[in-house]
Amino acid sequence: MIDLRDHKAPILAGLVASATGTAASLGVVVAALSASGASKNQVGFAVVVAVFAYGLLSIVLSARYRMPLSIVWSTPGAAMLVSAGVLHLSFAASVGAFAVTGALLAVTGLSPRLGAIVSGIPKPIANAMLAGVILSFCVSPFQAVAQYPAIVLPVLAVWLILYRFAPIWAAPAAIVLSYSLIAILMPPNLSSITFLPTPSFVVPMFEWPAIISVAIPLYLVTMASQNIPGVAIMKTFGYEVPFKSTLVATGLTTMFASVTGVFALNLAAITAALNANEHAHANPKRRWLASVWGGVAYLVLAAVAAPVVAFVLETPHVLILAASGLALLGTMGGALREITASDDIRMPAVIAFLVGASGIAPWGIGAAFWALSAGVLVWRVQLAWRARK
Repeated sequence: MIDLRDHKAPILAGLVASATGTAASLGVVVAALSASGASKNQVGFAVVVAVFAYGLLSIVLSARYRMPLSIVWSTPGAAMLVSAGVLHLSFAASVGAFAVTGALLAVTGLSPRLGAIVSGIPKPIANAMLAGVILSFCVSPFQAVAQYPAIVLPVLAVWLILYRFAPIWAAPAAIVLSYSLIAILMPPNLSSITFLPTPSFVVPMFEWPAIISVAIPLYLVTMASQNIPGVAIMKTFGYEVPFKSTLVATGLTTMFASVTGVFALNLAAITAALNANEHAHANPKRRWLASVWGGVAYLVLAAVAAPVVAFVLETPHVLILAASGLALLGTMGGALREITASDDIRMPAVIAFLVGASGIAPWGIGAAFWALSAGVLVWRVQLAWRARK
């Protein structure tokens, strides 16, 4: 028999973390899957499977290790996938890239050497690549003002006020308001709303342009912006994340679920903080309950995700981008701070940012790959010059 008095705070923390995280990132994920070549039904089914999968992982890992291990999808990775949409890959090729990303995540858990290589990429350069590819998202709310001022201006006002007084609620509240205003001012065609997507499985195609342009950048973004920060945040609350087990579990789940369109599951960063702080439970040894209840909330959200996704897909694309941009403004702020943090790596990071923002795709290889390559190359050249002095 569950003593709800002991579970009251964890239930509330888990529900808040799950609801806010999903609300803030759903538009980015829908845009990412659409840009990857998925049909409307495939987008809906992929979202349902992803939310169910990371809910289940959150429950199992948290209960197994007795710590608040929150698993989510990679929102920055989703933004990167939107930028890769200019490559016009088939969904089968994208699915193949997602499977490779999952395999790389699992191998990283098994191979400390690969993890060391990833960690060896300077954070300013990794963040510069991320900032470059999400730049178009982050400017989209301000571009949308001209077309839809009655929707976007109130949303921006709410975001700005909450960012000042309650930052954690700023993006979720603004996004909920944006879709509420859309529903009121631009009511969707209810006949197009799907309550249960048809199960859809895709045979993956493994193509080098997709692996280089999607799989590798998605893996690096997921590691640099989710898994590594997630471990660091958990450490500040006194938890040593079982890195190997977590990466193997999320990597293998991503790999096997990729045939449905699931692109990257990983440790949460912000959600991790919500479930690991004192509001989740006064006793740190009982805070794992918050992630378990958060996982239960994800399972419930998975059951109702399809009609929400269908509604988002009926929303004008510019408004989807605007809502998604609000969810990524915090990520952009953190990335820009990292870019300028070190005098020694500032110029390589700036170059990586500009290449990522350019959207170039020579030889069918996307800007994220070229941004990382350019930043690392300039960094290594600078190191060689300094060594000669």
